[in-house]
Amino acid sequence: MLVSYCILEWLGRAHPATWIGYVKAFSEAAMVGALADWFAVTALFHHPLGIPIPHTNLIEKSKQSIGNNLGAFVVTNFLNPGTIRPYISQLKVSGFLANWLLKPANQQVLIRELMNMAMDVLQKMDDQQISQFVAAKAGALIPGIKLNVLASNAGRFLLDQGEHQKVITVLAQKAREYIRDHEGLVREKVKGESYFFIPGFVEDKLAAKITLGLMRYFEEIEVDPAHRFRGEVTTQLLSFMQDLSTSEKWVKEFQDLGSKILSPEKLQEYVTAAWLSVKGNLMDELKAPETSLGRYMIGMIQEQALVLQTNKDMQEKLDSWIRHTAFKLILSHADKVGTLISETVGNWEGNSLSQKLELEVGKDLQFIRINGTLVGGLVGLVIYTLTQFF
Repeated sequence: MLVSYCILEWLGRAHPATWIGYVKAFSEAAMVGALADWFAVTALFHHPLGIPIPHTNLIEKSKQSIGNNLGAFVVTNFLNPGTIRPYISQLKVSGFLANWLLKPANQQVLIRELMNMAMDVLQKMDDQQISQFVAAKAGALIPGIKLNVLASNAGRFLLDQGEHQKVITVLAQKAREYIRDHEGLVREKVKGESYFFIPGFVEDKLAAKITLGLMRYFEEIEVDPAHRFRGEVTTQLLSFMQDLSTSEKWVKEFQDLGSKILSPEKLQEYVTAAWLSVKGNLMDELKAPETSLGRYMIGMIQEQALVLQTNKDMQEKLDSWIRHTAFKLILSHADKVGTLISETVGNWEGNSLSQKLELEVGKDLQFIRINGTLVGGLVGLVIYTLTQFF
C-alpha cells in the first residue's frame, strides 16, 4: 500500500486523472488500517517497537487473570456433572482388563513391573530402622506375654492332637532295638548284681529272660495304641501342663528365661537376622518371573482374569465401582484442576506466555492484519467517493 500510494502520488502530479484520486484514497486508508491493526495485534503480545505505551503488552500483564479465567472456564464448562456423566456412564473397563490380562505377554509385563516396584521398595528400606522398629514393638509386647501359659497351651494342643503318641512309639522302638543289640550288656549287669554262688548258666538264662521280657514289653507299647503305659504318660504330661500354667515356680523360671533369651540386645539381634533373611529371600524371588513367587503371581492373575471374563455380575460390579469412583474423583478434584491451570499459566514467564500464544494463532494474526488493510482501504475509498458528491 505504501508503494502504491507513492506511485499514485507521483502519477497525480505528473498526469492528473480522476481515477488516480480514488486509488490513492484507497491506498492511503489501507496504510492507516494496516498500521492500526499492526499496532492492535502487537499490543496484545508486546510493546510496539519496544515502547512501553500504556495498555500494551496485555498478555504478559494479564497472565494471572488469564490463568484464573481459563481455569474457571475449564472447571465450569468441562468438569461438571452434566458434561462428564455421559462419558463416565459409557466406561466398560472390566472386559478390556480381563482380555488384556489373559495375554501371556501382558502378564509378563505386569509381573515384571510389580516385581520391579517391590524390589525398589525393598532396596530403599532402611534395614536398621525396620529392625529397630520391630524389635521395639516386640519388646513392648513381650512383658505382657505369659511364656509359661503359652508353653502350656502349646503342649496341651500337641497332646490333644496326639503328637506325643508318635514320640512314645519311636522311643519304644528305639528302646527295643537297643536291648536287642546290647543283650551282652544286660548279661553283664545281671552277673554283676547276682551272688557268687549262682551258677553262670543260671545268670545267662536270667539275662536272656530279662532281655526278652523287656523287648516284648516295649514292643507291646510300640504296637498297641491303647497300652496302659501310653495312658499313664498322657496323664503325667497333662498334669505337667497344668502345673506349668499355674505354678509360681514355672512363672519365675520362664521370666528368668525370657529375660536372658529375649533381652533388648538379643531381641534386636534376632529381629535383624530374621528381617535380613526374609528380605534376602524376597529379593531372590523378585529377580525373575520364573521364580516360585513369579509363577504363583502369574497363576493368580490368570485365575482372576478368567473369573472376570466369564462372571457378568463381577464385571458389572467392577465397572460400576470404576464409574462411581471416577465420577467422584473428577468432581471432588475439579477445583484443583482449575487451580493447577491458573497457577501454571500464572507462573509462566510473561514473555514466554506471549510467544506461546502468538505462535499458536500466528497465521490468523497475519490475516487480521491483511483484512485490516483491505477494510481500511475500502472505508477510505467509500469516504473519498462520498466527498466527491458533496
